[in-house]
Amino acid sequence: MDLFAVPEIERVDRPDGTIVLRSRASLPDGARCVGAWLENWAERMPERPLFAERGPDGVWRKIGYRAARDAVRSIGQALLDRGLSSDRPVMILSDNGIDHALLMLGAMQVGVPVVPVSTAYSRLSQDFAKLRYISAATRPGLVYARQREVYGRALDAVDWGGAEIVTGGIESLAETRPTEAVDEAFARVGPDTVAKILFTSGSTGLPKGVINTQRMLTSNQEMIAAVWPVLERKAPVVVDWLPWNHTFGGNHNINIVLRNGGTMYIDEGKPAPGLVEKTARNLRDVSPTIYFNVPRGYAMLLDFLEHDAALAESFFRALDIVFYAGAALPQSLWQRIEALARKTTGRVPAMISSWGLTETAPMATAVHYPIERAGNVGVPPPGCELKLVPTDGKLEMRVRGPNVTPGYWRDPERTRSAFDDEGFYLTGDAARLADPADPNRGVVFDGRLGENFKLSSGTWVNVGELRVAAIAAGAPVIEDCVVVGHDRDEVTLLVFPSLAGCRSLCPHLPADAPAARLVAEAAVRDTLAAGLRRHNERTRGSSMHISRVLILTEPPSIDANEITDKGYLNQRAILERRAALVERLYATSPDPEIVVVG
Repeated sequence: MDLFAVPEIERVDRPDGTIVLRSRASLPDGARCVGAWLENWAERMPERPLFAERGPDGVWRKIGYRAARDAVRSIGQALLDRGLSSDRPVMILSDNGIDHALLMLGAMQVGVPVVPVSTAYSRLSQDFAKLRYISAATRPGLVYARQREVYGRALDAVDWGGAEIVTGGIESLAETRPTEAVDEAFARVGPDTVAKILFTSGSTGLPKGVINTQRMLTSNQEMIAAVWPVLERKAPVVVDWLPWNHTFGGNHNINIVLRNGGTMYIDEGKPAPGLVEKTARNLRDVSPTIYFNVPRGYAMLLDFLEHDAALAESFFRALDIVFYAGAALPQSLWQRIEALARKTTGRVPAMISSWGLTETAPMATAVHYPIERAGNVGVPPPGCELKLVPTDGKLEMRVRGPNVTPGYWRDPERTRSAFDDEGFYLTGDAARLADPADPNRGVVFDGRLGENFKLSSGTWVNVGELRVAAIAAGAPVIEDCVVVGHDRDEVTLLVFPSLAGCRSLCPHLPADAPAARLVAEAAVRDTLAAGLRRHNERTRGSSMHISRVLILTEPPSIDANEITDKGYLNQRAILERRAALVERLYATSPDPEIVVVG
């Protein structure tokens, strides 16, 4: 089966060095709105499962397309009865789940925007500042949190402005009898209707509300289908944990299932100790056709796949595509996935990625051709243009197309500054052509312009490239790291350790040994130093040479913007909050906790 369409990319060069890339293929017309997909499959495949989740008894609870459509119409009526509208949206605090999905689709069915909020803002936060800000910015008419015992502190701490608070199940909404008002409201939903307001964590300060219209969501799925035709030929089966308050899980993955009549098994696991085991259990039950994850998720899952042949067989059995995003996949993980797939089934699924942002719904480039290593993020799909503009010695990626946001919620100033004079969205991400002679070979992600820095010598350090190389070189000790060295003589690292990797080097320690004891072990420190020395020997120039490392025992803080709930580190926020640790890295006489690489 052919998985992908053949790229047909036009390249336009401008005198100032700007390069514009666009597909020669035209973008097919898409659905009027997300609800049209649900209506279509409810008639064509009424009994096919749309969503499945584990019940309290461990058994999969499933809901088919027709039953989901009927529940969505009832929920839509309940929201209309409560006077909800574009000015009084629905806010969802809960994790992924069938009730969450039905409430989200029910709101969008009648033109009520949905505001899915990171559960970390209400479950892990200590001050609830972000949650208060989002509530004040959107003024919801209804707030849903499935478990009062989990979300009670947040619900009690925030002034919701009179919004109705719904906890437990959504039976009170889903049992409402729909009337013609639902059909009339659905008929009014069009491409410009606001579907969602997604709050991104941002590099500093409070989250910003990105407007997601129906046009953005439906056109993006037409782009995806145009370059990955396998999705139309084989209904996708997805096992997914990625949070729905993010565009990756909540737009890209859910809508791939909805648009193509697939089934999503909602994974209650996550790439974290004690939770990744749930993901492994789910993958023993269900064999996905396409699998989505972030690099951290693949790293933790591989520890299970490599030691459980039955799990690996279930995982790879029907798998056509291994998809990674959110951050670059270290080549060491790439090679482990390939080797295990070949050992298990004798074949390797296509390993691909794409690039985009919350503001692009999210896919703006996609790989739909064979690649041999991570880093290549593809070419623009039909209907989307990519402009590469010389900026600070790199090429900034800018995007224009129907999948791009019209702006930020109630923030006209930020909206105006987000676009250039041709209407391209300014992403702040950089790229370079994989092959300057052939635009069909795509672009390679070249880091965030705001993260790269110069050493005191004036040499630029590519943070994205060095971070991936360091994680690979420091295996199995490094889970993630922050590259340090702005205006310094040398590059150093702040390392967040892989506790599982460290434990594998210390079999003599108790299984519950704390992080501080693990990272103090000579086996851990020596393994890390040896791996980074080999990295230094393979590279040339000060921009890739790592001199010292400090292994951290305090995990990144979501309240301090150090990490998103997808696991992506905010380099700038970490460096600002942990400035004292940076000074320790550059002390004339390093203290004993500093690992000197040399």
